[in-house]
Amino acid sequence: MSYRHIKIPTTGEKISIKDGKMVVPDQPIVGYVEGDGIGPDITKACLRIWDAAVDKAYGGKRKIHWCETYLGEKAAGLYDGNYCPDETLKVLQELVVSIKGPLTTPVGGGFRSLNVALRQDLDLYACVRPVRHYRGVPSPLKHPQKVDIVLFRENTEDVYAGIEYKTGTPENAKIAKFLREEMKAKFFEGAGIGIKPISEFGSKRLVRKAIQYAVDNGRESVTLVHKGNIQKFTEGAFRNWGYEVARDEFGKVTITEEQLYGEFKGKLPEGKIVIKDRIADIMFQMMLLRPDEFDVIATTNLNGDYLSDAIAAEVGGMGIAPGANIADHVAVFEATHGTAPKYANQNKVNPGSLLFSGVMMLEYMGWKEAADLITLVYPEVVSDGIVTYDFARQIDGATEVGTSQFADALIERIKGGVDLDAKRKAQQEQLAKERKQREIRRLLQPLEEMIESGRVPHTVGDLMTRSLITATDDETIESAMHTMTDNGVSSVVVEANAKGEWGILTRRDIVSKIVRGGQNPAHVKVKDVASRPIVSVPVETSIREAAKLLSENNFSRLTVEQGGRIIGIVTETDIFNAAEKFGSLGD
Repeated sequence: MSYRHIKIPTTGEKISIKDGKMVVPDQPIVGYVEGDGIGPDITKACLRIWDAAVDKAYGGKRKIHWCETYLGEKAAGLYDGNYCPDETLKVLQELVVSIKGPLTTPVGGGFRSLNVALRQDLDLYACVRPVRHYRGVPSPLKHPQKVDIVLFRENTEDVYAGIEYKTGTPENAKIAKFLREEMKAKFFEGAGIGIKPISEFGSKRLVRKAIQYAVDNGRESVTLVHKGNIQKFTEGAFRNWGYEVARDEFGKVTITEEQLYGEFKGKLPEGKIVIKDRIADIMFQMMLLRPDEFDVIATTNLNGDYLSDAIAAEVGGMGIAPGANIADHVAVFEATHGTAPKYANQNKVNPGSLLFSGVMMLEYMGWKEAADLITLVYPEVVSDGIVTYDFARQIDGATEVGTSQFADALIERIKGGVDLDAKRKAQQEQLAKERKQREIRRLLQPLEEMIESGRVPHTVGDLMTRSLITATDDETIESAMHTMTDNGVSSVVVEANAKGEWGILTRRDIVSKIVRGGQNPAHVKVKDVASRPIVSVPVETSIREAAKLLSENNFSRLTVEQGGRIIGIVTETDIFNAAEKFGSLGD
C-alpha cells in the first residue's frame, strides 16, 4: 500500500500477529515519530543508542529498520495543517510496534490531544509505566533503590471518557433534573456534571494484561489500586472484576493476600503471584514508606495518572520516566514528558524518558539482551558524573554534557562490552535476598506486616474464614458438637438439603433447643435444629453493610457466597477485631 508521505523501508520485514501472538523477525520494520520541541534532539540520540545496543547484543544478526511517521507540528507542515493524519494511524497499526517523541497539541477549539487521539483511535487501552531507580540518579528518597514497579493504567474510561455537562447549559439542566427527580440525588445548584464510566470489559482486559505481565516477568505481586470504599460501583467494581480475572483466568498461578496470610502463614508458594488491593490514598503513602512491597500495579485511569507521575518523582522525575500505550498487540512507546520548546534544537536535554521507553520497546519485542545492555550501562555513565544539565545541577562534581554527547558516552560503554550474565546474576541474587527478607517479616509478624503494608479490609471477603467447617443434615447433634470442639469453632455450616438450601448450626442453638429441653444430643439430627434458609451476603459486601445487617437482624454471623456457592463465613467477632486493629473501615 502506498502512502502520501510515509515511506515504508524496502528492507526489513513487518512484525506480524499469528495465532494471537506477536511474531518479530530479525530485521523488523519499526515506526517512529520525532516529536515536537526537543523531540528531534532526543529522538536522534536515542535512535543511535538503540541501534548500538541491538548491534552489540546480536553481533549484526538483528537490526531495526526505522520508518519515520508523522504527528504534531511536522505532520501539520506536510498534511495541510493536519496534526494527526489518517495515514499515520494506519501505518502505526500496520507496523504493530512504534515509538514517538513528545507532541504538542495546538491551542484552540477543534483539536484533540494527540496522545488521547492515538489511544482512542488505536484502542491503546493500557498505559504502561515502569518506574525504577537507576544508581547515581538524584532522588528525594533515602532508599530510592526500593522503587521498582510497573504500573498499568486503564486508558479509555473513567473521567477521561469526557462525558461532561457545563453548568448553565440545557444539557446540564436536563441531567440535573433527571438526577434530582428520578434518582433522588442531592447536590448543589449550578454544579458542573461529569460521568465516570468504568466497565467490566475495560477493567478486566487491563487487569488481564497486568497479571500476564507479572507471570511473564517473574513478578511477585499485582496490586489493584482503587477508591472502592467510597465509589463502590465504579472503583469498587474495578477491584472486584480484577479479583475475578485472577481467580477465573489465572487461578493456577495466583493467590489472594488473605490466602497468603491465612493459608500459607506469610510464605509465598513457589510459582505463585499474590493478588492484593489498596485504596488509592493509602497507596500514595505506601509508595513513599514501603515501595518494595509492590511489583505490578493495575488501576483506573485517574488514579493511574496521579500515581505514575508521583512515583516517577521519587526516582528522578519525568525526565527519565518511560511509558507506552498498548492494545492487545499494537504498541506505541513514548516519552512521558512535554515538548519543552524553550530547549528545542539546543542539544541540551535529558533523553532518558524516550531512551527507556525504547528499552521497554525492545523488551516488548523479546529483545531483552539489547534492552539489558542499555539499563546496565546507564547507571555506570551517570555514576561517573557524565550527565545532562538537569542532573548536573544536582550532582556535585558532575560533568555537564549535551544530549548527543550523553548518547556518545552510553554507546562507548555499550561497545566496550558488558558482562550481561554476571550482572543479571547479581541482580537476581539481590532480588531473591529482598524477597526472602520480606517473607521472613511476614512469617514472624504477619499482623504487623499486613498493617504496615497498607492492607485494610473493606469487604466481607477480606475478613471471612474460607475453610468452612461443615455438617450434614443426617449427622447427630453429638457429632456436630464434637466437630465444633475439635476445630475450636462456635458454629458449623450445614450442607445444602434437597431444596438446595444451606443452613447453620450454632452452640447457642444447641444450648437453647437441646440442652434446655433436656434432649439427648446423640438422638437428635442436625436437620432438626439447624436454622434455614441461611442468611448469605455476596463476597463484595462492605464490612459496614455487613455490620448493619448483623445489627438489624440480631445475627452473630453471616455466610459469604460467590456465584451461588457458599465460600466462607464472617462473624461479628471478625468485624470487631478488624475495627480494633485497623480503626475506621469505611473512609
